[in-house]
Parts: sequence; structure tokens; C-alpha cells
Amino acid sequence: MSHILQTKRRCLLSGNEAVARGVLEAGVHVVAGYPGTPSTEVIDTLRKIAKKLGLHVEWCVNEKVAVEVAAGAAWAGKRALATMKMSGLNVASDSLLSIAYSGTDGGLVVYVTDDPAAHAGMCEQDSRYYAKLGVLPMFDVSSPQESKDFIVKAFDLSEKIRGPVMVRSTTNVAHSYFPVNVGEIRKIERVPSFKKDIYRYTKVYSVQQHIDAIKRLNKALKLVENGNMNRMHFSDSGVGVIGCGVAFSIFEELKTKLNLNVSWLKVDLINPVPEEKIKEFLKCNNKVLVLEELEPVLESEVRSIASLNRLNTYIIGKLNNIMPRIGEYSYSTVVKGLNKLLEEKLRVPETKKLGKGRMNPLVRSLTFCPGCPHRGTYYAINKALSELRFKKGEVVVTGDIGCTIIGIDKPFETVWTEVAMGASIGVAQGLRLGGIKEPVIATIGDSTFYHAGVPALINAVQHGINLTVVVLDNRWVAMTGHQPTPGTGVTALGDKAPEIRIEDIAKACKVDFVKVINPFNTEESVKTIKKALKHKGVSVVVSRGECALQWVKEHKIIPYYVDWVTCIGCKVCIREWGCPAIEWVKEKKKAYIAPSLCTGCSLCSQTCPVQAIKKRN
Repeated sequence: MSHILQTKRRCLLSGNEAVARGVLEAGVHVVAGYPGTPSTEVIDTLRKIAKKLGLHVEWCVNEKVAVEVAAGAAWAGKRALATMKMSGLNVASDSLLSIAYSGTDGGLVVYVTDDPAAHAGMCEQDSRYYAKLGVLPMFDVSSPQESKDFIVKAFDLSEKIRGPVMVRSTTNVAHSYFPVNVGEIRKIERVPSFKKDIYRYTKVYSVQQHIDAIKRLNKALKLVENGNMNRMHFSDSGVGVIGCGVAFSIFEELKTKLNLNVSWLKVDLINPVPEEKIKEFLKCNNKVLVLEELEPVLESEVRSIASLNRLNTYIIGKLNNIMPRIGEYSYSTVVKGLNKLLEEKLRVPETKKLGKGRMNPLVRSLTFCPGCPHRGTYYAINKALSELRFKKGEVVVTGDIGCTIIGIDKPFETVWTEVAMGASIGVAQGLRLGGIKEPVIATIGDSTFYHAGVPALINAVQHGINLTVVVLDNRWVAMTGHQPTPGTGVTALGDKAPEIRIEDIAKACKVDFVKVINPFNTEESVKTIKKALKHKGVSVVVSRGECALQWVKEHKIIPYYVDWVTCIGCKVCIREWGCPAIEWVKEKKKAYIAPSLCTGCSLCSQTCPVQAIKKRN
């Protein structure tokens, strides 16, 4: 049984696992999303117990579809959750902003995780602006406990106002573990119903819908204010802290550790903010420090309230360049603000350091796993370009999101760009239209192709662009934890599903040149890519080889080894492949393959000039 099903009053959960527990306590019926660190674990946790509880859980092709699936369920009167990371919210926003105007009957909650410090390799986007743009209530969680509690509150609030509610977390909270007080798991039985109402569900009447959305937003604040949220405490110090999210949690720790005597206001509902409480707080304090990660969303509201009410409270924050707008907040970050607030030099509490004799982790560049098929694909692309007499760096290769982007690093240094899901194909078209004469190659992963690459491919075919698209198909959403794609042949729950093959989609899009290659067969891969580059119009090469981390689970591994008698120490295997399984033995001046890491992919043996790399018996 999954640990999130525990009936104990208190259990250790990560922020994302706490969200999953909140889903169970809220009696949710449908959960849909797209894999995206740092939000992925919510669905990964729920899918393991979904059948047992009669819960529908699915990985969708993208976040827009996930929101639409969840909204449809909520329009039928059921409770539904859509999950995504901040970049996915950009994709989902097209539908979400419209659904926000229509409202819902069943509870609809959108859970989004932002990524201060860009741990997941994307932008430091602040999703709170989407709540304002969509006229949507948004809770800002500061701990795993709130991650669970606010999900339950969000569903209750959604049904009371009859509209969607957003819950925002960050990497620091989503991936942190903490003892969480849990409640009862609920199962809500409802008869589905959906009534025709064009005034509500079509955008012909969007002005009235906008009025209704604003009414729901105002109602949400009143309901939250009547509960134990947006808490406030006054001291006799004349100074105070207004904060939200994990930044306020850090302040709470410091307040206890440093025995601080300051007033404070914790803002749980970030949209709309509690204006009356903020006004009262500003009136009672001469100086106020605003704590929030990323953009000055809360601070701007605080300054606006102070200005409109002609209050002279001195506000410390990002807009006067005291607090940073970049990265995660830490003890030292918050102490910097407190020093300005209190006009003294506080000592930053010490944190645990590595003990004596322990090694600090080495800093390494990104590299593909041993046996990764993408290594063979990028090698084949580089070799094909070389054999066509293009100089290194002469041909633009656009890149996309996922494992495939590691092709930017040594030893391949193939990929030039990374923008957004599916953008490699669109950007490549623009480069050709912008006058680039040399061939342009767009590289894209399989899940990314399903997510957002298909429309761009159709556009390229329609406009007759000379372009080669290489789809690196490893059959899984590998970078976020091996979730299935439409081409994997299974659902999130492990049920069999039709394999929707990329080459069939490309042919249906009227691409004339469509070939499938095995990236572990270097010679054939190079030949096919050369033909694709010579083809006039759009050509698609699907490089299919299963992710090594999945492949080794189902196959017997026969590793390769370096015959030191034959090896001449030329380092070609190391220089051209950069495989973590291949080492250099300095004393012997020979290469060595670690059998525990080798997956037997054979790529290095295909390039050894003296055939010193051989398969073990």
C-alpha cells in the first residue's frame, strides 16, 4: 500500500506527495497533467493507487489538453485536478483563461510549480501573474503541510464560488519532506450532469462572463478571510514582515532562532490579496519588509495599497533594489532584508556542513547515460555533416526540451538552440525563411514531438520549407522519470494502449521523406541522414532506440571491454563518445570500459580504428 494511504495522524511526505494526499482527502475524481519537474511526482504518486481507489489518472500529450480534460470533468459536476510546471502553464493558458470566465460546477484546481534558481533547466517564471491575468484565486503554499491543506481548501473554495482555483508551489516545497498531519480520505459520489448554456460556455458572451469571474474572485477572498488564513500578528516594535510562500517559512524559522520581536502578516491567498488586512498592517508599522521569491507581485500590491490610502510606511523589497528578483531565498537572503528592517547586523544561523574526510561532489558537465541512443544520433548527425563537407559549426541544429538538449555539450556540441516544447521545428523554419542557405536540422524528442511538434511540422510541409527534422525517439518521457508517451503503448496506469508512431504521423502530414533509423547502427544512420539532408522539402528521420535505463530492465547485458594488447591509446572512443562507462587508465595509457556501467550498445566499438573494443563472452 502506498504511504500516502496511511491512516496515521502524521506521516512523512514531500510537498508533491502531500498534494496527492490532498487529492484523496478532497474526493477528487479525475487527475490529468503532463510530466514536468518539479510537479511530476503528484501524478506519479497517484497512478500507483488509482485503480484501487477508482480514480482516473492520466498523462496527457500536453498541459492544454490536461486542463481541458479536467475542465470537462468539472463541468460534468466532478472534482478534477490538472498538474504542470510553470512552463506548462504557458501552454495551458490558452484554454485556462477561457475556462476561468465560464466557471465550473464541480471543483477544478490547477496545481502549478514554479522553479526559482531554475533547477529544472527552464526559466524562473512567476506563475502568480497568470492568476491575475485569468481573474483566478490562487493559493501560495509555503510547506508540505500547506500543500495538502490548500489542495483540500482549494476544491472546497472552487465549488463555493463555482470557478477554477489555482495552487502554486515551488521546487523548494514540492521536493522537501516534512511530517504532515493528514485527514480522512473521502470518496464523493456524484451523478454527472451537463446542461446546455451558450451564455456561459461560449465566448460570444465573454463580457458578462468576465463580470461573473470578478464576482467569483471577490467572493473567494471573503470566504478565505472567514477561515484561518491570511494570518496576522502584531508586536510593539513598529516594524513588520509581509510574506508568502517558502520565503515566509524561512522568516518564521529565523524569527524563532533569532528571537525576533516583529509584527507579521502571512499572505496565503496571493490573488486577490487581503487588502483590508494589508492596510491595517501598514497603518500599525513604520517599516515593512516584503518577502517573496521571484517577481514583486505581492510587493506591488502592498505599495499600491499604501499609496491609495496615503500611508507613509517605508516598504523594503525588490522595487528599491534591496531584495533579489532572482533565485531561491535562503537564510542569508532573508537576513539581509531583516538587517535593513531592524537596522542592525543579525547573525546568519549556521547550517550543517559536510564532516571531515567527506568529499564534496565533483562538478561535471551534462552527459548522456551509458547506452543512451541519443549519443548515437548526434554522432551520426555530426558525421553526416562532415562527410557532406560542412565545417564544424556551419550547419544550424535547433534543439528542444528534454534529454535531447544534452547534445549542446561535449563531445558532440551539435545543438544550438533551446526555446520551448516543439519550438525547434518552428525556429528552424524561421531560419530558412530568414535566408540561411546551408541545411537546417531540427532535433526534437518523441514526447516533445507529440506535445507540440506536430503543428510546427504541418506548417513546414504546408509552406514547402527545406528542412530536416530528426526525432530522437527513446519511447519514454525519460528526463522526468520515464512516463509513457503516445508511442510507448501503455497508459499512466500500465494498461495497454495503441502505439501511435511518429513516422505514421509524419506521413499523414504529407512528408515525402520519412525514414526510421537505429541509432546503434552508425553506418546506416549516417547514410540515411545524408539522404535526408539532400532531400528537397521537409524530411523526417525517426531515430528509435529505447532509453537505456528502461532497456536494461528487460534485457540481458553483455558489456564490451578494451583489449589492451590491441589498443593503441588513441582516445578516439573517449574523445568522440564521452560515455561515462569509458575511462582512461593513465598508468597504462589505455582506455578501460567499466563493466558495471556498460550497456553493450556497441557504439564505441564501431569507431575504434584498430577494433580493440570487443564484446565479452
